[in-house]
Amino acid sequence: MDLSLTDDQQMVRSVFGDLFDKEATLARVRAAEDTGFDAGLWEALTEAGAVVMGAPEDLGGGGAGAIDLALIAEEHGRSLAPVPLIEALAAVHVLSGTEAGAAVIEEIAEGEVIPTVALLPLQGGVARLAPAGAVADLIVALDGDELVAVRRRGERPYAAPPENLGSQPIADWDLAAAGQERTVLAFGAEARDRHADAVALWRGLTASALNGLRKRAMAIGVEYVKNRKAFGQPIAMFQAIQHRLADQEAAGQGVELLAYEAAWAREAEPERARALAGMALLAAASSAFATTREVLQFHGGYGYTLEYDIQLFFRRAKAWPLAGGALTDQYQDLAAALWAGAGVAQEA
Repeated sequence: MDLSLTDDQQMVRSVFGDLFDKEATLARVRAAEDTGFDAGLWEALTEAGAVVMGAPEDLGGGGAGAIDLALIAEEHGRSLAPVPLIEALAAVHVLSGTEAGAAVIEEIAEGEVIPTVALLPLQGGVARLAPAGAVADLIVALDGDELVAVRRRGERPYAAPPENLGSQPIADWDLAAAGQERTVLAFGAEARDRHADAVALWRGLTASALNGLRKRAMAIGVEYVKNRKAFGQPIAMFQAIQHRLADQEAAGQGVELLAYEAAWAREAEPERARALAGMALLAAASSAFATTREVLQFHGGYGYTLEYDIQLFFRRAKAWPLAGGALTDQYQDLAAALWAGAGVAQEA
């Protein structure tokens, strides 16, 4: 297994890094705090082909591999981009794999449709706090034994997102509401398998996004401790600061490799991919939160004020993984996947 990036993959990182640097400044992140969505940034990403990068070329997509998508997700996280790119990539993956779903890829590529995926089971036909539920036009969801795509039409946003720690455009979505178009993508075991694969892709890409977030937060922290002084010298000179930063960086580099392995496994060792995606997300959630917490504390009382950027990263490090449900539940999902992979029978 070689996880070093190819020249083409380095180019993907560079191109999208430049795009996010230009279009997703922290000033724009702050401006989008109320809704969690920047329409101009979404337009720029669709024009760059980012949203359908993972779709086959014959459908108008980029035919990108999972590692390419992970690199884009990492740059997305580094900038805290206020757009539902991770959910859209997971939804496009499901849609492009079915004949009925493939028909909408062109509209997604042209920016006419924002897709998302319901990561959690429906409750009474409602996707509770669905990722991008406030702004998405189409949602992919597992409804009993059916994998469905439900399309609505109207003006965005469709709902005001509730106040939430990560300033995300989440909202409930009633899939049975009148005026929507429902398409069945798959039935039975195939439906459950395709949905589980979408959730695994979301977990892997979210892990990469959290890794990008962590690295940017670390850079903010290093810069701050080099400039803040105590007892007549920069606090970066104190070993207590140095060791805490070094510990977080070492842990974060391990998480980065795990996220790359999870992406690599989707094509090279698919039987391990879902468990690795779960591992990567949980490890990245822990690492990103620990790093942002340390950096926020190095800022002292300033770190908790809205004027300082680190609180933007701290809040999202905590909130982003929760879109997939409580972390305790996700640990149980991972345990079940590992035991199933080991051939251990599970009781109903």
